[in-house]
Amino acid sequence: MDFVDLLAAICITVNASKGVSIVQLSRDLDCQYKTAFVLAHKLREAMALEVQTGEILDGHVEIDGAYFGGTIRQENRKADRKDRRLKENQNGQRRVVVVMRERLGRTLPTVTMSEADGVALVHQNVDRMATLSADEASHWDMLHAGWPVDRVNHSEVYSDHGKHTNWAESYFSRLRRMVVGQHHHVSPQYLHQYANQAAWLEDNRHVDNGGLAFGLVANAMGCPVSRAWKGYWQRAA
Repeated sequence: MDFVDLLAAICITVNASKGVSIVQLSRDLDCQYKTAFVLAHKLREAMALEVQTGEILDGHVEIDGAYFGGTIRQENRKADRKDRRLKENQNGQRRVVVVMRERLGRTLPTVTMSEADGVALVHQNVDRMATLSADEASHWDMLHAGWPVDRVNHSEVYSDHGKHTNWAESYFSRLRRMVVGQHHHVSPQYLHQYANQAAWLEDNRHVDNGGLAFGLVANAMGCPVSRAWKGYWQRAA
């Protein structure tokens, strides 16, 4: 694969507002599935350079979490079906994407095992002078000790006179449609890659395709050799 193929892959990637499946990318580039798989993940690493910057979030920050994966296939007969919300009926692959998002600003996602882990993430990534918005989940109660926090009860209302987490929900809407609609299944091992891609797309949603392509080319050229993806299929084999 040469530089022209890389540019083609970048153009295809930035043109898809909710991502592009690896099968589709391999067909468009006329290459093997394995080649497209590794290339797509290397591009996600390049996107992550703009997402996981280490900069502290400030202003007004919304925080929320969403669960992905981990459910078992339901049985055919209704009498045999299990309650997939129960831990004993999950396969251990369930993960939570916790997102902290500035209104009119940056989006910072992190993959964790529990939504309650988001409390520690706020302490690490949000300025003490910031203000927060969260839903009524009990683990967010601890945030009141360090920040002014607006709470909204989603069982009653989605927005209450400016109290909402709609920016975070917008991010999850894109990510869930990416996972379910394009990729159908995402390994928990690489969920952070897709979470970063969705954050990059959200933060650059007003940039035209040309600007997105040039920006991603610059990031890709500035990336070092990928420690995760160099020789991936040789290791996987």
